[in-house]
Amino acid sequence: MERKLNAELWDKMHYLFRDFNDRMVHVELNYDFEIDVDALKTVLICFFEKAPVLHSRFVDNHFSTHWEVMPYNINDVVTVAYPDDVPAAVEEFLTQYIPPESHLQMKAAVFFKDGKSTICIVENHMCMDGGDLKYFVNALCENYNAYVNEHKSPIALRTGSRSYEEVYSSFSPTETRMAKNLYKNVCAKDDHSFPLTNNSISDVSFIARRKIDEERFMKIKAVGKKHGATINDMLVTAYFYSLYELAGYNPYDSVTISCAIDLRRHIKDTSEMGITNHTAFMQCNIPERGRDIFQTLNYVVRSVNKFKNDKFMGLYGLPLLKFGYSILPHTASEEVIKIGYSNPLLAMSNIGILKADKLALSGHEPTDAFMTGAVKYKPYVLLSATSYKNVVTLSMCVRGNEQDKKIVNDFFDLMEKNLDVLIGDTAE
Repeated sequence: MERKLNAELWDKMHYLFRDFNDRMVHVELNYDFEIDVDALKTVLICFFEKAPVLHSRFVDNHFSTHWEVMPYNINDVVTVAYPDDVPAAVEEFLTQYIPPESHLQMKAAVFFKDGKSTICIVENHMCMDGGDLKYFVNALCENYNAYVNEHKSPIALRTGSRSYEEVYSSFSPTETRMAKNLYKNVCAKDDHSFPLTNNSISDVSFIARRKIDEERFMKIKAVGKKHGATINDMLVTAYFYSLYELAGYNPYDSVTISCAIDLRRHIKDTSEMGITNHTAFMQCNIPERGRDIFQTLNYVVRSVNKFKNDKFMGLYGLPLLKFGYSILPHTASEEVIKIGYSNPLLAMSNIGILKADKLALSGHEPTDAFMTGAVKYKPYVLLSATSYKNVVTLSMCVRGNEQDKKIVNDFFDLMEKNLDVLIGDTAE
């Protein structure tokens, strides 16, 4: 008898996002030694058994949806190779697409060269977001070490509810009733877009990256503190200012960037939860570019603080989505939701800090670590950010061409220039 798992609210929403992006989340970890592949496979087998959604296929019969747990072979999960060109092998692996109807929703690769190892992971965002993928990778490394060093069974992975309703767990009964009545639609409605080329059948997926070194990062942190701004506020400000330059927006235009919010802030205890999605977006809006980048920063801080002061930050519209998916057959529900949903043309996700000690294998911390979000389909873009050992990696995953690569790299040049103006802190 087939085993079925519920398709949760965010599983369905990320399935709907198939028109806007490939839904893959990507990880790359580099080590200065050769890891034990058999140990890695053993840990992944245990994790896949603890989280069966990772070896399930998504079933959409037009009336309803669910996950169907499927048999699998670990050698189909983990690829091992010895490429001459590791960066090219990494790019090819990370830009692959895993269909939701696949029997596997996560794949990993280990690339060996010159006594070093690179671990890559790609997983379907329908299963978990960046927050839980960070947890998953940390647990993978912890269990690998316990298995290799202490011969412990590698089964320490959270299991439990994947329901979106966990976000109400820290509220009182009255607050929960209030939160479950937040039907207001807060989707972005802004026509400003990133200046990529038109779609073409020859477009391919690529990941563009740019590193912000430790010296710059520490200055960003210090100057932000002086202005009452977080690191994320500083990055979003440079994002805004660079877009006005790159795309030639009218400086008096109001522009909105959708910024990811980790809804786990509302969850009382995550230790009993299964791996899942708990991410929403807030609309960071500025009324104009401003006379200089410091005025842009003031606009950003003002907009973000308005959200931060709201107890129900990120929870608006969830009851509306729940209602939309409950009243009609699935296909009809998607069409109804699409009417009210506006996918943001400009978005940012600060995935946060990747901790070296949490990612160490057999006493070796990664020489570099990186995580990024989905490949977006033009005209949609997502700027992702992670930090590792005080080095920030900015990335954009785009389905495009060589000209689009140049445009994204020009954007990164502007980001660096504008961050340098911010950390120069020449404002009066």
